[in-house]
Amino acid sequence: MTPGFRARRGRHLLAAAAGLIAAYLAIAYLLAPELWWRHEHHPGLARRPMLTATASGIPGDPINVGLVGDLADVTGAMQAAGWRPADPLTLRSSLGIGLSVLLDRPYPDAPVSPLYFEGRMQDLAFEKPVGASADRRHHVRFWKALDTTADGRPLFLGAASFDRGVGFSHLTGQVTHHIAPDVDSERAVLMQSLTRAGRLVSDYFVPGSGPTLSGRNGGGDLYVTDGDVLIGVVARPGPPAAPSLGRPDLPPADPWWIALRRRIWGWITAAASRLG
Repeated sequence: MTPGFRARRGRHLLAAAAGLIAAYLAIAYLLAPELWWRHEHHPGLARRPMLTATASGIPGDPINVGLVGDLADVTGAMQAAGWRPADPLTLRSSLGIGLSVLLDRPYPDAPVSPLYFEGRMQDLAFEKPVGASADRRHHVRFWKALDTTADGRPLFLGAASFDRGVGFSHLTGQVTHHIAPDVDSERAVLMQSLTRAGRLVSDYFVPGSGPTLSGRNGGGDLYVTDGDVLIGVVARPGPPAAPSLGRPDLPPADPWWIALRRRIWGWITAAASRLG
């Protein structure tokens, strides 16, 4: 092996190493962040926490949904989609939900426990029972997060999850509902019910708490999520709405790499589920 050949090979190896380093830097610091995050549809949400907390400050359910509309729009849309407003949490309603679970009898307006977003308890709460009693139900809490959006109406952020049964908190020992791990499915359930009722004109994703396969809520329950927030634009009062395309007052559709990231995350969660 001649000295000239060794020198050329060394230069080729250095060039290849430099190319690999450049590719790593481009993927790790440019492409990957764009796959996990995208430009903010609502600048007012940037750098705000997308996680709720209990009254004791324990991290709670992640923010995973949102609705653009005023109070009457949101309330009307949710009820049209078959979701019932939850009763306030009082001694009487607490006894009512306890008897509902113990005696397996209906309580479709059962209260939900308080959660806090940026120090405020939920402004609204809705539920859709599954079965005879209040131990299993779809439910969501909403907080008013922005007074005005490009639509001209407020934005309510929410945390949707499915109560799969009643038990003891893994963290405090208190009696509580336990949630199903897949909170992304509950996000879809909520938006699909609003769409079927003709109460949404569009939807889009914004960044949330970030992806996790090992989240824990205020009761110590495991949850998995891609960490995004699905925002729905509620139809204004009137006949049921048809989806609106190309309106200048609605946020643009998510770019292609967001769909790709969502598909990759679906593969990850499916693999994690098979592995237990």
